[in-house]
Amino acid sequence: MSLFHSVSSTSSFTSLRSVPIHSFPRTSLQNGVVRCKVIEPLKFQNGKPSESELLLNGGGGSIPSFLVTPNARVKDLVNGNDTRLRIFSGTANPSLAQEIACYMGLELGKIKIKRFADGEIYVQLQESVRGCDVFLVQPTCPPANENLMELLVMIDACRRASAKNITAVIPYFGYARADRKTQGRESIAAKLVANLITEAGANRVLACDLHSGQSMGYFDIPVDHVYGQPVILDYLASKTISSDDLVVVSPDVGGVARARSFAKKLSDAPLAIVDKRRQGHNVAEVMNLIGDVKGKVAVMVDDMIDTAGTIAKGAALLHQEGAREVYACSTHAVFSPPAIERLSSGLFQEVIITNTIPVAEQNYFPQLTVLSVANLLGETVWRVHDDCSGGIEPFSSLGID
Repeated sequence: MSLFHSVSSTSSFTSLRSVPIHSFPRTSLQNGVVRCKVIEPLKFQNGKPSESELLLNGGGGSIPSFLVTPNARVKDLVNGNDTRLRIFSGTANPSLAQEIACYMGLELGKIKIKRFADGEIYVQLQESVRGCDVFLVQPTCPPANENLMELLVMIDACRRASAKNITAVIPYFGYARADRKTQGRESIAAKLVANLITEAGANRVLACDLHSGQSMGYFDIPVDHVYGQPVILDYLASKTISSDDLVVVSPDVGGVARARSFAKKLSDAPLAIVDKRRQGHNVAEVMNLIGDVKGKVAVMVDDMIDTAGTIAKGAALLHQEGAREVYACSTHAVFSPPAIERLSSGLFQEVIITNTIPVAEQNYFPQLTVLSVANLLGETVWRVHDDCSGGIEPFSSLGID
């Protein structure tokens, strides 16, 4: 039985999936430079602009065909029947914000963001948002403190401009790992950041793949939590991997629930667990493997890849135990050094990530595949704006028993 059949349960979200799977070919080496190709790329530089001042004016270019959706709501916007929806982008991931706007048939709102000589952040909206439903796209990815402060200032600017509702769209929520006290006299930074966003004036938060579910409870405002899992599952459906040869692997005990849900959607594939002992922050030591991977294709699933120490040591253990191939799947590509060296060392057949965090061009490597979550986030924005139910089953729940 092929993997195409094994993920047939995900067919209900086909219309919402991000970019067609064939739009993400493997990276190639051209003139000595590794590049990540996408069919009909957006004319928008990926990553944080180098200029000290950024004016996001919504572009105005043509919309790539893969982001155009035959939606009556888009026609209403084009006809001017719905002028109360505004999308603004910070400097953390403007390319993702542009893709979301393209999917929705909108232009990004005009906003001026600059930094003074002493590093202070200045934000000015270049258009009226009075009485509007405003969505601010800004992941708090590295540099986390800079991007977080920028988000807070953007929220404050919208609040003082009399926006009716302000939704912070945070594809990657920084400080999410500091969600509990593991030792005495530690801070719970996730709660602190949630309080900052709430007090700044946000009415709602839209987040993607939080590190732990309890982080939603730290907010005193509604949180819409969506998952990048269907996007990755959809891509894996293009692989000619027999479901009998497949095993889903959790790189640590804490990710068992996530891996178990992933395995259930892959024709209830078997599950293996890497048991590790963490000796310090960003340092992991693999101890042993629970489960059988001999002669199988192992798919390692995690919410983020930071220094890649956990997933790389896990992959090495899987090869020692006889795994034929190892795939790494993750929503958030933090890629702190030396992650690129570890991921491109030959341990992985393919490293599959999403664009919740922009990947710098110098960090591309041949095994890297980047999928887009723009349609997923765009559809969720629509539902929040229309006051529709956000209960898109593949996105709203991991389906944990």
